[in-house]
Amino acid sequence: MLTALLAIVTGLVLLTAGADQLVVGSGRLARRYGVSSIVVGVVIIGIGTSAPEFVVSAIASYRGDGGLAVGNLAGSNIINLTLVLGVAGLIAPVAVRSSVVRREAPLAVAAVVLFAVAAYAGLGRVAGALLAVAAAGALVLVLRNARVQAGDPMPGEVAAFLAAEPPAVRTGREAVRTLLGLGATLGGAQLLTVGGSTVAARLGVAPAVIGLTVVALGTSLPELFTTVQAQRRGDGDLLVGNLLGSNLFNSVAGGALVGLAGRGEPARLGYPVLAAMVAVALLSWLVLYRGYRVTRVEAGLLLVAYAMTLPLIA
Repeated sequence: MLTALLAIVTGLVLLTAGADQLVVGSGRLARRYGVSSIVVGVVIIGIGTSAPEFVVSAIASYRGDGGLAVGNLAGSNIINLTLVLGVAGLIAPVAVRSSVVRREAPLAVAAVVLFAVAAYAGLGRVAGALLAVAAAGALVLVLRNARVQAGDPMPGEVAAFLAAEPPAVRTGREAVRTLLGLGATLGGAQLLTVGGSTVAARLGVAPAVIGLTVVALGTSLPELFTTVQAQRRGDGDLLVGNLLGSNLFNSVAGGALVGLAGRGEPARLGYPVLAAMVAVALLSWLVLYRGYRVTRVEAGLLLVAYAMTLPLIA
């Protein structure tokens, strides 16, 4: 048991650090070779923060731990819009532009509903292929929405990222950074899934429970870090956009990986957890739509909602 717990802790550290270096290295290489700031913001930074969820769930599914794989994605979706958004709202009220809520929230909710249906029916290769098509369509829509019109400010996450770039990007150094980040992400995910499966077996609980709790909390750390940094800068658009985007791609891209990587029975989750995930998505949409801000009272409500989902997991 101690070895498994150490594997989980080590895996979380490697996963978090590796994903960060993977995003930084690949982003700088992309800019070095002329990739636009919009693509860097949406694809590399936006989707890159979901790399831990993707990799952990894909590896777990490939190893036959379908419950842990879908549990991780569902748990992360719940945590992002309750615990993470709630913590941000307690630090200070979160203000967001109406355009972010109108464009991003419906996409995120639709993706969560689609993932819930697939996970309830059984997330196999056919469902995985359908989710992959949905992920491609979602990426096109997000890129279209992210296009900067003349005179508009550059998206906050891209501006912050580019401001942190060194004056001269060394291709070799950033390539090594990217490869090391990828290796750490893959290694950390492997340790986390093996440790999580072992703990589940020792405690006599379903792997999905570990995926919904320990693993989901761990893989949501990049979103939490990004959220806290955005809140300190007062960038509510980045904060909310990051969380909605994470749930969007967790559901369709992450779900596609689980379905396509699985080698056994299709991965499934029970109705109560999936219903809670959809309810959380709708609740957060309602909270954001009312006044386009999250007050401290509403943040407290989101934290209560997270606490209410915990009994459903067991």
